Amino acid sequence: MSPDAKDKEQLKSRRPANTAFKQQRLKAWQPILTPKSVLPAFIIIGILFAPLGGLLLWASDTVAEIVIDYTNCDKAGTNYVQVPSDLFSSNFPGSSGDGNPPEFKAIPAVGTFNNATWPTMRCTIKFDVPVTMKHPVFMYYRLTDFYQNHRRYIKSLDLKQLAGEPRTAMELRGGGCEPMATVTEGELRFPIYPCGLIANSIFNDTLDITLSPFNSPDLKPYNMTDKGIAWTVDQTKYLPQQHPDLSQIRPPPNWEKKYPNGYTTSNPPIDISKDEHFQVWMRASGLPNFRKMYAKNEKEDLPAGTYTIDIDMNYNMTVNGGTKSVVLSTVSFMGGRNPFLGIAYIVVGVLCFFLGLLFTARHLYKPRRLGDHTYLSWNQNQSPQHQRNDTDASGGAGSETEPEDLPTATASGASARY
Repeated sequence: MSPDAKDKEQLKSRRPANTAFKQQRLKAWQPILTPKSVLPAFIIIGILFAPLGGLLLWASDTVAEIVIDYTNCDKAGTNYVQVPSDLFSSNFPGSSGDGNPPEFKAIPAVGTFNNATWPTMRCTIKFDVPVTMKHPVFMYYRLTDFYQNHRRYIKSLDLKQLAGEPRTAMELRGGGCEPMATVTEGELRFPIYPCGLIANSIFNDTLDITLSPFNSPDLKPYNMTDKGIAWTVDQTKYLPQQHPDLSQIRPPPNWEKKYPNGYTTSNPPIDISKDEHFQVWMRASGLPNFRKMYAKNEKEDLPAGTYTIDIDMNYNMTVNGGTKSVVLSTVSFMGGRNPFLGIAYIVVGVLCFFLGLLFTARHLYKPRRLGDHTYLSWNQNQSPQHQRNDTDASGGAGSETEPEDLPTATASGASARY
């Protein structure tokens, strides 16, 4: 093959194939928006969205819920004091009122975990439930101004380690767990298990999952469970390390209270395949204000009355200026209480309805003349062109063509308005 032929072959191979897909000739729907199609759409959207938003707002309002901020409970003293009105909120459908405002107090206590103990403050919150809360009843903790969605934070874990594979300090160094990958003791470096910022910052306040009646002999303690609070897919992601050498791994720095002497046979690492609080925490939230499930009761209603809950305060939220709250809530067919979606639907529906009416009135008062739709697309067959012969058949003179079906100029000089 000659060089010229080879160059032509290479040039030909670089040309795109002459197909409808590559040449963008595929059939497509090209709607032409006219007042007859747009204005009814606005009104129909308004008619549909507004009632739907009202339904969502009603469903949200049927959820019984109480939220109590206990961030500064440790400063309340040993006697009950009323929680400031801006630190709690409640919604109890069907009640004449929300009961008495919640109160809390704090007393020195001793936190325990396996064989480890440490001094802490125990916050006792007293609150009213004016009407029976239908099951299922969920207990959450709520944090604000905690950015779990930060890129460095959300990537700070080691999937192999969480899947049960032993990881050395050399393998973790420079990986996603930094700066919580290893710890140095003297001249030796040890891997952290579990490593990463997410595991290190796990929520460690201890919430009593039994609600105790307050001066109500007719009521029984309301027991909840912390089993089944994690997603099933999360429960399958975590596996414990098989027979780890406890002398070669170290707990995260913020776990020092629970492991003051490191991991020992009497105080071994948590089983991440069974610790659902750990699994719930490791699923990072996408927003800075979030709530995570702590316990639930799916079988029994919570009777009306006054209850108390004890919380060992171990988690420091003052360093980042955030708050922490305890939440008791039921659910509706739409989930938890969230009026935003219903309000958004109502606003969009009302706005579309009134815009539809406004544009309809404008169109009826001064309609706009539209152009011929057949000329809006360039990719269509041209109309037949008629030839005019300036000479007879034997003359052989040239001829000119002129499209007769093109729009003629109007009095204003424009063929059509588009």
